[in-house]
Amino acid sequence: MSGFSASDVGVEVWLASGYCVAVVGFAYVIDALARRAASVSEGGVSGGFVYRKDHDAWQCPQDQWLWPQSFDPQNRVMRYRGTPSICNACPVKDRCTTSSSGREIQRAVDSWPASEAARFHRGIACTVVLLGLAWPLGTALTAPGPGSLLVLGVAVAVASLLSVPLWSHLRRSTVFIPEGVAHRSLDDVVAEREPARRRSSYGSDRRQPGTEATE
Repeated sequence: MSGFSASDVGVEVWLASGYCVAVVGFAYVIDALARRAASVSEGGVSGGFVYRKDHDAWQCPQDQWLWPQSFDPQNRVMRYRGTPSICNACPVKDRCTTSSSGREIQRAVDSWPASEAARFHRGIACTVVLLGLAWPLGTALTAPGPGSLLVLGVAVAVASLLSVPLWSHLRRSTVFIPEGVAHRSLDDVVAEREPARRRSSYGSDRRQPGTEATE
């Protein structure tokens, strides 16, 4: 290796090495665009509601609270609902919800990148990384000189290290389920929604005023 010179490395080796590192950068661009799209989508769904992590509850623009009601273990989504009597008497209800059983908001319990949507896009990004590594590894199999192998090896090592954070989508967050919160799938919620529309009263209606924000 003492006689190694950049001039001893073929153009195809430099191209393969630069390509695999550049592809990792492209994979991060894919991830960033997906993250931004998810953030915009989440902001549109929340409609001005603010999630208060310390209470595990949502606070609406009218300073009312939506508390956890059920958890969907299949989609890893927590559902929050406002007090029906408060929502039905709200002056801006028509702009908030058409439901008579309180405004509902869903929150994915897995933060990015462990959510299902993020895992899908991370899968694409990781596939791109693997495709990027294929060229320099294939070039190395053609038995180039020691200098070329060194350049290819460094490029593959750098690209692999840079791509490590992209593989974190394999982790799943630990979910804290508040006491009393039922496990219900989306099908269960849909099945329960129709009977709920025919109820004339709700248990939450019988709460004492002022208890919603202190629970």
